[in-house]
Amino acid sequence: MSADIFDLIIIGGGPGGYVAAIRASQLGLKVALVEERPTLGGVCTNEGCIPSKALLDSSEHFALARDKFASHGIIIDPPRLDLARMLARKDEVVKKNTDGIAFLFKKNGITLVTGRGRLAGTEGELQQVAVNGDRGTGTGEREKIEMLSGRKVLLATGSRAVELPFLPFDGERVVSAREALSFAAVPEHLVVIGAGYIGLELGSVWRRLGAEVTVVEMLARPLPTMDGQAAEALLRVLKKQGIRFLLETGVKSGAVQDGRVRLEVAGAAGDQQLVCDRVLVAVGRRPLTDGLGLEAAGVALDDSGRLVVDENFRTTATGIYAVGDLIPGPMLAHKASEEGIVFAERLHGELSRVEYEYLPGVCYTWPEAAAVGRTEEELQQAGVAYAVGRFNFLANGRARCMDETDGFVKILADKGTGRILGVHIVGPRASDLIAEAVTAMTFGGTAEDLAMTFHAHPTLAEALKEAALAAGNRAIHA
Repeated sequence: MSADIFDLIIIGGGPGGYVAAIRASQLGLKVALVEERPTLGGVCTNEGCIPSKALLDSSEHFALARDKFASHGIIIDPPRLDLARMLARKDEVVKKNTDGIAFLFKKNGITLVTGRGRLAGTEGELQQVAVNGDRGTGTGEREKIEMLSGRKVLLATGSRAVELPFLPFDGERVVSAREALSFAAVPEHLVVIGAGYIGLELGSVWRRLGAEVTVVEMLARPLPTMDGQAAEALLRVLKKQGIRFLLETGVKSGAVQDGRVRLEVAGAAGDQQLVCDRVLVAVGRRPLTDGLGLEAAGVALDDSGRLVVDENFRTTATGIYAVGDLIPGPMLAHKASEEGIVFAERLHGELSRVEYEYLPGVCYTWPEAAAVGRTEEELQQAGVAYAVGRFNFLANGRARCMDETDGFVKILADKGTGRILGVHIVGPRASDLIAEAVTAMTFGGTAEDLAMTFHAHPTLAEALKEAALAAGNRAIHA
């Protein structure tokens, strides 16, 4: 048993865990973090947010060179794809990020223990965490290598991809997002099951690089939590880019035969068979709770398999806390990070809080889609009187210079007070533009406040100002 007694032991080194570790250390706590991977950053940094954005940017550059350079007066031979170099660059980007987190751990004096952690009961008033490592036999057999003692334990193990029971992942033909980031060759035909953020982003990557892409979705539109008008606008653009959508369509069965995947799907157009060489299953993620010892520790789960926590992120077991994908709410890296910070500060006695109502969501297709706050459908259902201000990027000078005029900014404001209730953007750099909306809403801003604020010309951000003006029927350039 380790002789050290930690103030806080964290299991999981993803965006929730590692950020909580840094903030807790800054506040003077003695912190240990247990992570099974050889690198920190969790799914987000290693096989999610960061590598997918690296490939999205690279594939967008390739598509620009192929499809748009000529319109700018840049004449080049048709570009050739060096996929191996593109994937290598993606890995380099990931390494720079994981190396950066490791440096921050050293800087903040955090003890990093590599292995798989689980709750192992209490000894007096101290929580025990058992850390297991690989024997190195290649059999997957594990052995206990260390026992850690701490006053508090934070669970931040994240989530993993859901697989279809009749079409399990094989890592080659039927894959999750992790494998879809590292195909050795561009698929001939990629079928994406699920039209959420992950499916649309990775479908876009491989479509730009030359794959035929078919997206199968049970619901009537992609991104079901997004404002309906925004989702429809994004759908139209993605169809123009050549992605085929089978909406209101479910997968009945599937099998891998002779190096091909055969899927039986059923939808409004009737039953049909899809034959492809790769299938990306992107139907959601589930909390990664296996092997944590939750039941023995007395940690309760809700009906969806998430850990029940209070406003301090405390579970039903004394001294055990949880953040991120393990608890209710969207499975987003920035949600987990904010929860990690607030957890550490509340543990220290501060009255921090996570303002979930201002949590933005982004789909990194091109154009991008981003949103914060309530949708028009939600406001209608709640009977809230609201005004709509919309401004198309087609009328934005900078968007015209960029030749990126698809999409719009839509602002929903309270009819009586003018307070901004929701902002929805489909267009270039929506992921960056949404930050202004989040800031305005966090401080209780109104559409009038946004409309009266200087926005440099020419910038994409002027579309936000114009949409705010439009909410009061005052748009200048519409």
